[in-house]
Amino acid sequence: MNIEKIKTLGDLKKSGYKHRSVKEEVRENLLKKLHKKENSFPGIVGYEDSVIPDTERALLSRHNILFLGLRGQAKTRMARLMTNLLDEYIPFVAGSEINDDPSAPISKFSRELIRQKGDDTPISWLHRSDRYSEKLATPDVSVADLIGDIDPIKAANMRLNFADEEVIHFGIIPKSNRGIFVINEIPDLQARIQVSLFNILEEGDIQIRGFKLRMPLDILFVFTANPEDYTNRGSIVTPLKDRIESQILTHYPKNIEHALLITEQEAEITEDQKVRVKISDMIKRIIEQVAFEARTSEFVDKKSGVSARLTIAAFENAVSAAERRSLLNNEKETQVWMSDLVGIIPSITGKIELVYEGEQEGPYQVAFNLLDKAFRSQFINYFPNPELFKKRKGGEENPYKPVTGWFDKGNHLELFFNSKDDDKVRMLYKVDGLHAFVKKHFRSANEKEMALLMEFVLHGLSAYSMISKKVVEGKIEFKDLIGSMMNMTPDAGYGTEEEDFG
Repeated sequence: MNIEKIKTLGDLKKSGYKHRSVKEEVRENLLKKLHKKENSFPGIVGYEDSVIPDTERALLSRHNILFLGLRGQAKTRMARLMTNLLDEYIPFVAGSEINDDPSAPISKFSRELIRQKGDDTPISWLHRSDRYSEKLATPDVSVADLIGDIDPIKAANMRLNFADEEVIHFGIIPKSNRGIFVINEIPDLQARIQVSLFNILEEGDIQIRGFKLRMPLDILFVFTANPEDYTNRGSIVTPLKDRIESQILTHYPKNIEHALLITEQEAEITEDQKVRVKISDMIKRIIEQVAFEARTSEFVDKKSGVSARLTIAAFENAVSAAERRSLLNNEKETQVWMSDLVGIIPSITGKIELVYEGEQEGPYQVAFNLLDKAFRSQFINYFPNPELFKKRKGGEENPYKPVTGWFDKGNHLELFFNSKDDDKVRMLYKVDGLHAFVKKHFRSANEKEMALLMEFVLHGLSAYSMISKKVVEGKIEFKDLIGSMMNMTPDAGYGTEEEDFG
């Protein structure tokens, strides 16, 4: 259909245009995509066998949808991607506030215009990107905001009485006619506001004050809600929930591979950063592991959830920490070191809600503990499990003995956050047995990769309580475990610039 040539209702009739509801339109376009084996929701990772099939079934059934899940589970993104299932352009009566279909007008304005001008009625075209509306539900949202109200100024200017439809100021829902309308966090809407949606979902009608107004709106409704809200801030009133035909449960990535893909897709890393900073797959996995640890932590509120935004922000912070260090040292390129991961702590503390026990520990200590657990969980994917050697006697069988033995002799290692790469490599080579141990497991690693793995071994041994690790202002100190415990003082706590997690 050549939309440039169709400018009047007469032109539209000659083109063979047929009216379809928005749900029929979405259904037909989805069927075409399924037939062609095309991805209906590009960019959504980890939902291929769960949320996406459920959503496709709901759309094929022409249902309104409720996405129910914790924060950061791509609920709103799923809704926004539904615009890809709309026609690229649809015709509407020029000047209509509610995008009236020329062949089936529902507003008084469009009906009067067509009655007066007939086939000469002017037609405009609406792009699918303009057919999506979104509203965040907050307690202050009113019926007038969503549906509309009487506009006394309009009535005065047009010299009409308040019983005339034309004095109505339409809210966001009528203005979303023939499109997709999303209400995020629906439980936050007051119950009386939710009640006002009943008739729209059931009959498509809107009711404004005492008006006898029948306006069968054509809208695909999508609602999102967090299960936590059902008890904390409010709930979806039962009659409204009953009228939402499909409730779809969302979830977090079920494995590290999916989480990696999401973070890589969403993290905003500049081209300059990509050139200057290299980040290993091992570092990426440790960052993702932090979120998995947080979701099972006794200190983190599971009802609140741990958003995928945590790892996205942490990834960006890790790269920025390495970038900042390289700029301070006038290095043209660098890599993200294990010590740079201290820079992701602000990304963790800002993205988790703590239970009472977590508040007692303190957000920074909880964040350090989560990072330490991530080291522990990922360590055994690269090196032998230290737990297997802790209880063995003799020491010959323990591959970590040369490394821990170096610390047992009273030696310690200080790795400064802002040290040059070459200086850090030299410091790591001071630890007897560390290079030989890593070389045995990763023979093909280059010098920088080898040094990173050596640093990982120290963090891993600390996570398994075989050596001590302490984060002090500007550096990380590694020492023997017993000596470190003997030297602890009451003042060495978290009220200073010091953090102990080992």
